[in-house]
Amino acid sequence: MATDRETPDATASASASATATGAPGAPRPHRVVVLALAGLLPFELGIPHRIFGRAKDPAGRPCYEILTCGLAPGPVPTDADFAVTVEHGPELLATADTVVVPASYELGPVHDEGRLTGELAAALARIRPGTRLVSICTGGYVLAAAGYLDGRRATTHWASAEHFQRMFPAVRVDPGVLYTDDGDVLTSAGVAAGIDLCLHIVRRDHGAAVANEVARRTVVPPHREGGQAQFIDRPVPEPQQASTTAARAWVLDRLHEPLRLTDLARQEAVSVRTFTRRFREESGVSPGEWITAQRVERARRLLERTELPIETVARETGFGTAQSLRKHVQAALGVSPTAYRRTFRAAEPGGPGAGSATPPSPDGPSVAAGSVH
Repeated sequence: MATDRETPDATASASASATATGAPGAPRPHRVVVLALAGLLPFELGIPHRIFGRAKDPAGRPCYEILTCGLAPGPVPTDADFAVTVEHGPELLATADTVVVPASYELGPVHDEGRLTGELAAALARIRPGTRLVSICTGGYVLAAAGYLDGRRATTHWASAEHFQRMFPAVRVDPGVLYTDDGDVLTSAGVAAGIDLCLHIVRRDHGAAVANEVARRTVVPPHREGGQAQFIDRPVPEPQQASTTAARAWVLDRLHEPLRLTDLARQEAVSVRTFTRRFREESGVSPGEWITAQRVERARRLLERTELPIETVARETGFGTAQSLRKHVQAALGVSPTAYRRTFRAAEPGGPGAGSATPPSPDGPSVAAGSVH
């Protein structure tokens, strides 16, 4: 399954302008405007405020300013037994650097006929060219009806994907992924995938350190690749079935070492075959794919926070060689390790990495990055 690619170099200027400072004449924080439509889901409305609102620069200053608007100021009905009151009308959209459209269950002709109402069309017309557009779940219907997704890859909740494709044949719908990143237009599947997408945006704008801190404070996984499957056979293990949590924790302490499936399975006291099946059922990816993603994540942190040579980063992350590191970072992020470091390296380099590489063991094959499925 294809994974989404980030383009840090293309967003370097956005990252710089997004940093809030208290100095006179300093750029304001990157403004995120959330469009609240009738029938919205309160949980998804709160995702941008929770994720972007937690993002701070190294000095503790907010990276984003988050505001909410409706098609008119006042109460907006939700799918719950309460309404939310917004202070701003659609004129706020003209001031946005990023516009987020959460899901709604009352999209009317947008959902049923694939067309905007006059009021919604007039509101979206206020958005400035070049503004980044983001949808959560069925909020993608709004972007598609406005023509923003024509010719682009996009996703939505898996249960709506077939209908979404029928309504908008010009959109390249990928029903199986958590989110898509097409530069200035990003879409996500439902609920938790909206969290993943917002964390992805923070990571793209400000790097792994900031995004990981937001995830830690929000108590959510720091990074799930956009290409990960939406629908996992058993997202919660059956009661009598042990999870693969112990093996994953064991791996995270040893990413710089060669890792064998036999060793992972041993942590759960099961066969390799059982472990591999169970791992995919719980995570949606193979052990090899998951380990590769964790190694890339560690490489990002080292590239951002340290001055370690690329060869050392490769060893510390288990990729072994600079060539292997470049291959996997390029595949995951769309840029080379050097380009990524140039864009996102922290101002004050951190300490050294997790440890040195260990020679392969003769006991069995190692789980090379992306080699086990």
